Amino acid sequence: MFLDTLYHALDPVAFTLGPIAVRWYGIAYLLGFICAGVVMYRTARRWKLGLTVDDVFSIVIGVVFGVIIGARLFYVIFYVYGAGESLSSPLEIFATWEGGMSFHGGLVGAVVGGALVCRHYRISIPTVCDLGVIGAPLGLFFGRCANFVNGELWGKPTDLPWGVMFETGGGVYRHPSQLYEAVLEGLVIFAVLYALSRRVPPRPQGTFMGWFLTLYGVFRFLVEFVRVPDAQLGYLFGPITMGQLLSLPLVVLGIVVLVAAHRLGRPQVGYVEGR
Repeated sequence: MFLDTLYHALDPVAFTLGPIAVRWYGIAYLLGFICAGVVMYRTARRWKLGLTVDDVFSIVIGVVFGVIIGARLFYVIFYVYGAGESLSSPLEIFATWEGGMSFHGGLVGAVVGGALVCRHYRISIPTVCDLGVIGAPLGLFFGRCANFVNGELWGKPTDLPWGVMFETGGGVYRHPSQLYEAVLEGLVIFAVLYALSRRVPPRPQGTFMGWFLTLYGVFRFLVEFVRVPDAQLGYLFGPITMGQLLSLPLVVLGIVVLVAAHRLGRPQVGYVEGR
């Protein structure tokens, strides 16, 4: 089993610098933000929006803080307190190095963080949202690959030839659901959005955000059927998990945004009036 052999050959720690251990998970976050920034800038140039490198860099910094804060807060609210548990100390909410980050919270945080920067520089928020979600799937790809390396968020038992026996998985071969998500939520969504972004003049504001929300919600909902839910939560009812419950609103919102984008037909712009 190639994937099983690959998993056991990988070390979650990429390298060490004295007492500091640099993990692949941290590198995945860094690569994701860098790739998203590059895609945003190159797409903005192709759309002739006039955004500078400094503009994009400032937006990415705002998104970074938003993702980290939002992802951690949502995890604590929905996956810790939502399971009837509590933190041993209020300071534990900042312990991101111990794991526990929610994509849905990261998405909300990214929008809020990026929007604050856009408002300061008078850059169009809807257009930046569209630019951001074109590159965001690359970050999801790297992040899910890091989850695989860490041996976390694995799937249900399987006898398929690509099953992987994770150390914490009970001594059985399991679906590498992290890689399913890496392909679907990462590579497939990126390919779709990047292909749509090639048209000039670009499609109306909201088109890319709408497609991203819809596709991510659908893919995450489907993968959750073979992914084991967080131990402290389990299944909410029947086969439904918290991940699925949080993904359904994304699908609905994505469809609403797509319909609105089509009807309004607002063009993509760089700066708003008053810059």
